[in-house]
Amino acid sequence: MNDRINGIQAYSLQELMVNIEKTLAGIYKNVYWIRAEMNKLNYYQYSGHCYPDLVEKKDGKIIAQARAVLWKSDFQRINNVFRQTLNEPLKDGIKILFCAKITFSATHGLSLQIFDIDPNYTLGDLEREKKETIRQLKKEGIFSINKSLEIPVLPKRIAIISVETSKGYKDFIAKIDDNPWKYAFFHMLFPSLLQGDGIIQSITAQLNRIRKVQHHFDVVAIVRGGGGELGLDAYNNYSLAREIALFPLPILTGIGHITNETVVEMVACKNLNTPTDLADFFIQEFHNAAAQLNRLKQRLNDTLQKFLQRKKMQLESQVKLFHSVTDARLREHKNKIQLLQMQLTNNVQQRFREERLRLNNLEKYVNSVSPESVMKRGYSITLHEGKAVKKAGELKPGDTLKTIVYKGIIKSVVTGETEDNVEDNVH
Repeated sequence: MNDRINGIQAYSLQELMVNIEKTLAGIYKNVYWIRAEMNKLNYYQYSGHCYPDLVEKKDGKIIAQARAVLWKSDFQRINNVFRQTLNEPLKDGIKILFCAKITFSATHGLSLQIFDIDPNYTLGDLEREKKETIRQLKKEGIFSINKSLEIPVLPKRIAIISVETSKGYKDFIAKIDDNPWKYAFFHMLFPSLLQGDGIIQSITAQLNRIRKVQHHFDVVAIVRGGGGELGLDAYNNYSLAREIALFPLPILTGIGHITNETVVEMVACKNLNTPTDLADFFIQEFHNAAAQLNRLKQRLNDTLQKFLQRKKMQLESQVKLFHSVTDARLREHKNKIQLLQMQLTNNVQQRFREERLRLNNLEKYVNSVSPESVMKRGYSITLHEGKAVKKAGELKPGDTLKTIVYKGIIKSVVTGETEDNVEDNVH
């Protein structure tokens, strides 16, 4: 009812709201397909109803927002379709294409009653974001930087980004720590959200932590258990993918799904489907290194055997040559020795002959000058008191003399004075 207050036409709030409700009901009779971001689902477990907060953003700012209602029966039907299509339920922070009717009530105001939501649009939006992220990374020339990094031959020091309580993390650790070959790995957990709100900021923060101590690690492993496509939308985010692409250590991913590959997995140095597959990869790297070492060992052994065989042949050849040269030298010296022996024998015999001849001549000489030979020639020896008389002056009258001639002895006595007469002695 209309009232005039101080000359002004005034309406009650109810009258205005009812009027708006009638007007909107007359204009918006149909249902509409609307694009928006489900900022909050606002599910009430007690009633089973949802009261989503819907927004539209431009350059990160909200340019429109509305409240909606999703009754229990519609929610259950739509949620089941989402689980079948995306392997994920309806959740906060996703873009949706929904069918709704515009409603207005005097007590609750404007709202959108949702009858249906197209899961393919949500999936398509994720794909659009993925393609845009890839385009931007390639435009900047950084898409393949981390992929081009070389994984060490023995990647044994692993920085792990995961959730300590997740099954994927536990499977990964059990696999590498309990490997039957006793390969030793050093690993350290950098705990991070891997699903739900805050994934991008959480993973980025842990990457920054690892960057500060990167010299302690060979690689980074991002390990996440299973999940649906909606749970992977953050892994197509440009800022997170850029952090991965530019990270200075090789990043390996095992985020537990086998459907479409996310951008983070594309730019990572190595991508495995599951945490267990990633653990198998690390173990296989050790196998490869061990096999390479065995090949090198065998090659070294073969080379050494060939070297020893070659040196043995060279030594045998040198021994043969040595024997040949030695035998020749021995024969040569043996001949020289025999020649010297003959020469020595001849020289000795010649010397013996010469000495024998000299001795014979000496003997002849000695014989020729012997007293007997001398006396044969008419010489004699006069003795006085057993001593040879050399000077006549040594004798005096009355001395008895004994004169020895060649045959016989003449005894005589000195009767007169004696004197030395040299000329007489000479003659």
